[in-house]
Amino acid sequence: MNASMMLLDTLKDSNSTTINNQLWFIPIDVLLIICLTLAIILATIFLLIVLIDSSCQTVPMILITNSCFSGLSLAVALLWSTIVTFHNDLNQIQYQDATCIMRAYFIYVTFAALCYSLLLQAIYRYIIVVYPIRLSWQSKQRQLFLICLSWIFVFLYAVPVLLKGDIQYEVDDQICQMPLHLAVITVYNTLCVYFIPVSGIILVYIKIVLYVKEMSKNVTTANNLFRAQRELKMVHRIGILISILLGLGVPYATFLFMGFFTSPPKYHFRIAYIFIDISLVFVIITLFKFTDPIKLAIRKRTHRRTNTIAATMT
Repeated sequence: MNASMMLLDTLKDSNSTTINNQLWFIPIDVLLIICLTLAIILATIFLLIVLIDSSCQTVPMILITNSCFSGLSLAVALLWSTIVTFHNDLNQIQYQDATCIMRAYFIYVTFAALCYSLLLQAIYRYIIVVYPIRLSWQSKQRQLFLICLSWIFVFLYAVPVLLKGDIQYEVDDQICQMPLHLAVITVYNTLCVYFIPVSGIILVYIKIVLYVKEMSKNVTTANNLFRAQRELKMVHRIGILISILLGLGVPYATFLFMGFFTSPPKYHFRIAYIFIDISLVFVIITLFKFTDPIKLAIRKRTHRRTNTIAATMT
């Protein structure tokens, strides 16, 4: 009896209350922790290869590395949030800790950073195709400046969301998020995070497609046409990356749209983040698949190690 009273007092003092969990909470939490940990490991390996191998330090690779770093940052923010959710689910308590709202802020910031990093890649490919002689626009300094500018923007864009106090603790979902309902701040957040970067990537892709078609009709050198087609292929790959994010983010978008007219179903954030967390792993894996210099660097090191072992054995 005394032990029970002490436990209740402890929970009360820590601003937490006991709850009844659904059976699927813990297994899903564990699955998401595994997925996010895998994403962090893969992204870290990617960044280490870029850091070690000088052939991976070109301007296009800097932009791709920025996307990888954005993905890593998002994975860390999501893992942090998922571990707290897992702790609360495991102990069957609902508890808004001191860093809950800041975790939500960093999730918004890093997700936006990932989307805008893909937009920067698309814009760079467009410049190479349409303005190949504008070398200053393609310089490392200019691209680093744009990367820094994009990070400043994503940190600043979310400040109104943070200061307005719309980020709330969702008891059923054990997470701090902005409620999905029709409001100016919700529309603002959707425009900044999704609409602007995704629309920009689609626009760039369409413009490059039209430009390549026009080049194929006119008299042009084979090298110029080949370069344009190659860059179009790269933008197409960027489109695949953004499609993975948006495709597996359909539940979140559905609940967001639903929230404009009625209340989303119970545990909607839990369901939405299952797909978002898993999609992040596929994004990092796809980055490996689409980045030829990284694959070449891995092959070189594997081949070198194989030759060293063979020489030692002989």
